[in-house]
Amino acid sequence: MFLAKRILVLLLFVLPVKYGLGQSAATPPTVIELKVLPGLQYDVARFTVKPGAAVKLNFTNTDDMSHNLLITKPGARVNVVNAALALEEKGPAMNYVPKSADVLWSIPVVSPDQTRSLSFKAPSKAGAYPYVCTFPGHGFVMYGVMYVSPDGKMPDLKTDPNIPPSRQEDQVAAAGSHDMHNQHDMHKMPEPKKVTASHPYTPVAPYLYRIFMEDAGPAAIAVSLPQELSYCWDAGLCRLRYAWKGGFVDNTGIWKGHADAVAKIVGTIFYREITTSPLRIGKADEIPVTDYKGYRLINKYPEFHYTLNGTDVYELILPKADGKGLIRKFRIPDARKTVWLACAVNNESETYEASSGVWEKDKLKLSPQQARDFSVTITSYPLVYNKKRR
Repeated sequence: MFLAKRILVLLLFVLPVKYGLGQSAATPPTVIELKVLPGLQYDVARFTVKPGAAVKLNFTNTDDMSHNLLITKPGARVNVVNAALALEEKGPAMNYVPKSADVLWSIPVVSPDQTRSLSFKAPSKAGAYPYVCTFPGHGFVMYGVMYVSPDGKMPDLKTDPNIPPSRQEDQVAAAGSHDMHNQHDMHKMPEPKKVTASHPYTPVAPYLYRIFMEDAGPAAIAVSLPQELSYCWDAGLCRLRYAWKGGFVDNTGIWKGHADAVAKIVGTIFYREITTSPLRIGKADEIPVTDYKGYRLINKYPEFHYTLNGTDVYELILPKADGKGLIRKFRIPDARKTVWLACAVNNESETYEASSGVWEKDKLKLSPQQARDFSVTITSYPLVYNKKRR
């Protein structure tokens, strides 16, 4: 009888543990919804979770350019951004996620209008854990912070050092309690304020921005070069648009979050591509069908990859050492026909020097063998754009 009572008592303890009898349902994860705003910003600049909480982060790319999201150890954001830049040509294959102990979790590159999710257990140690986009040109301005806090407290918004300065008066930046998945109305974004600088950080050339530019299509890429040179590449048309001397671009309107803002050129245009599809394969008078394939970084300089009528072309643009022009390096590894490059060789303000080929009036003619690796150096005298060429 005594033994039977002991067995009954043990069963009363074991059954609830094994089968969950008498226990409440598992605590649902904290759900964080992140999107993208104009001007390279996450729509939520900060949020809080409790130590050890289950977290599900849904990242929807509502922008027209690609982004990723990395969560780092406290204080490691800038180191991770620099490590991503150091990947150079390896970056695209690695989704710009460096192999670093400072990276805790990551969502790889997300294309426009796509959503990817990340589930993880929040650190047990309280602190400020940054999240950042390490896509080239984004990492020093596109970031936020996850606060791990047992009581949900965060620093005062106006002095929070872990969010972009432009977000310190943004009410949405405070949309970050552990109940944030129930606060959908908090995602309505007012315009960020008090952005006065052309850049929110001090960049070092070469570097680039995927940004809206004057006199270019919506797929423009602005590239800053050493020697105070810059150029605009049009990925939609697969060609150089123009180049300028002086500063780079004024992004003030974009940093402020204006959806239709255009970056303003800081400097003087000295070169403008006046021929539609200046590079042609086969017939000199036949405009090719172009298809943009992306770019890779070579010593931090972008080498653009595109096709002309299905033939691969690679173009790398470098500054002249004296700061008086550009060096355009082309590679067409599988060239099978004559290649033509139209240049304004009769323009008094510019001179052209080719590494291979022969000039026929205003066009450079190259054999298939020559076209596999050649360069054209453009020198401007003086570095002022001739308005008569428009």
